[in-house]
Amino acid sequence: MTTRPPAEIGMSLDEVDTPALIIDLDAFERNLARLPERIAGSKVRLRPHAKTHKCPVIALQQIARGAVGVCVQKVGEAEAMVHGGVPDVLVTNEIVGRPKLRRLMALAPIARVGVCTDDKSQIDALEAAAGEAGVTMPVYVEVNMGGNRCGVEPGEPALNLARHAADQPHLSFAGLQAYHGSAQHLRGWEERRAAIAQAADKAGHTRELIEKNGLPCPVVTGAGTGSFEFETASGVYTELQCGSYIFMDADYGRNLDRDGALTKAFEPSLFVWATVMSRPAQERAIVDAGLKALAFDSGPPLVWDEPAAIYERASDEHGRLAVSTATNRLHIGDKIRLVPGHCDPTVNLYDWYVGIRRNRVEALWPITARGAVY
Repeated sequence: MTTRPPAEIGMSLDEVDTPALIIDLDAFERNLARLPERIAGSKVRLRPHAKTHKCPVIALQQIARGAVGVCVQKVGEAEAMVHGGVPDVLVTNEIVGRPKLRRLMALAPIARVGVCTDDKSQIDALEAAAGEAGVTMPVYVEVNMGGNRCGVEPGEPALNLARHAADQPHLSFAGLQAYHGSAQHLRGWEERRAAIAQAADKAGHTRELIEKNGLPCPVVTGAGTGSFEFETASGVYTELQCGSYIFMDADYGRNLDRDGALTKAFEPSLFVWATVMSRPAQERAIVDAGLKALAFDSGPPLVWDEPAAIYERASDEHGRLAVSTATNRLHIGDKIRLVPGHCDPTVNLYDWYVGIRRNRVEALWPITARGAVY
């Protein structure tokens, strides 16, 4: 059940109930514009990952700024995007099981929908489902770029899968999925550059092998917010799948630029809005945003509004802040912004974005694919 929004259009930020997921619309729009500006003049296209925001309203804004479509991870996310008006969706994941495949094929008459594979049995199941639905589905062979998650090995194994997909009457081989996820959070610029250089070499070799064997391989898709500059410059990648760039989070903020300073490629625009609910000691403040309001897989959030406070511990409904000085503004009833450690799973905890500009609520956007895990 979708909950009621924690705000109304026109109310002040202070009136927004908590915990709430708020977007600084000015910072968000600067991030939206910055990535297309960074890749302008190159041959790569942007296909942002909608698993970050789970919101067709945002996806359509990305497309309006030049994106060719979006990526998703789950069929439920694809359904939310397509039914929200997004015309081109790539499921950057392997989809297994007849119920999911039937739902996936039902989207094909409405939008261009592609899917990934790393095994012959998946291709056979996709062919059966596409044949039953009377559609043709673009298929991308996922290649292991070094993350050792999904993905067939580069070279001959990928070629064999591409051939098998191309041989199916209801499938078309569309290219390679070549995402190196574990490279995104290597802190050093040179570390990330080296990791993507290896990935680009694998992807480029595989594409050349496929094309030498008579199969067109028009797309090599991958890249993320932490590495996009390297894939853009590689001459191999044709699409970028950056997702978190629109919001940024505390973990991406720890990456370093070429000069060794913390990255300034994008700026935080997504915050959890929280209330100080208790102040039992001078050195301790308690907020109403705990484990059910924030994802902690990448560490605790940053306290954005009060430099004297550090978010040090969470329980289900409470967050404990360590306060280092007496000169702070944290009183019972005060509200603060928290930068999530990891934006994607934090977004999945909420039904609404509250868009803020000049401390007023300007927009309420439903997180349509919230909870779309199958």
